[in-house]
Amino acid sequence: MSSAVTTTPFAPRPAPAAVPRAVRDPAWARWLLTAVALVFLAGFLLLPLAVVFSEALARGLGFFLKAITEPDARSAIGLTLLTVAIVVPMNVVFGIAAAWAIGKFKFKGKSLLVTLIDLPFAVSPVISGLLFVLVFGAQGWFGPWLLARHLQVIFAVPGIVLATTFVTFPFVARELIPLMQAQGTDEEYSAVTLGASGWQIFWRVTFPNIRWGLFYGVILCNARAMGEFGAVSVVSGHIRGATNTIPLHVEILYNDYNITGAFAVASLLALLALATLVLKSAIEWRGTR
Repeated sequence: MSSAVTTTPFAPRPAPAAVPRAVRDPAWARWLLTAVALVFLAGFLLLPLAVVFSEALARGLGFFLKAITEPDARSAIGLTLLTVAIVVPMNVVFGIAAAWAIGKFKFKGKSLLVTLIDLPFAVSPVISGLLFVLVFGAQGWFGPWLLARHLQVIFAVPGIVLATTFVTFPFVARELIPLMQAQGTDEEYSAVTLGASGWQIFWRVTFPNIRWGLFYGVILCNARAMGEFGAVSVVSGHIRGATNTIPLHVEILYNDYNITGAFAVASLLALLALATLVLKSAIEWRGTR
């Protein structure tokens, strides 16, 4: 005779094992670390942003609008947007190509290519600007050739685009390389065996796996391109209404003791930083899902 073992649906569940006291953080340590993080966040992020916007509106909304719409400011904003419109697509093309080559293929010089991609992180932006002056300046390597053909790179828009491209091109590539390497090549090989073309493989196999990383890299590249100062300052010549970007225009206003105007234009970059943080958080959240 066998006895049936019955269980009730309302039987209490066993309590989870208690965390040993030796591996638990003391309450005071958690509160202390949280307080330190909040103090640093308030002191190095929230307070500067509050100062920027308060100074920008110190003389009223009318002065703020006048400061960001006067001719030199509009020229700086337009040149910054033009530079971003050229630099970001170039970085997208380069970043995808470099990440695809590094993540999908084996070839000699692969480590050297990765090192060269990281070079702008190690070189000061001012030094990179000086390098372009030495190459394309009037006394540079290609200076006489450019002058003979009435072409100007330094102290003109092409120099600003080149300098900005140099300091920003690692951002997209560095976001995509780990994704390409983690993805591997099995899916691409399967698509090849099914007769897919190169474009079909990219758009239907590779791109869906890297799109959020690509968007993230584009946002970082865009923010750096708009806020770049060092390299652009060297190659621009600080010509008002012609070669001044937003950061350079802020510097000129500050040096002219137009403090409120400088903060008014700087608030545009602050708004860009806030928008970048929001988009960054949204992409990270979407990528996690």
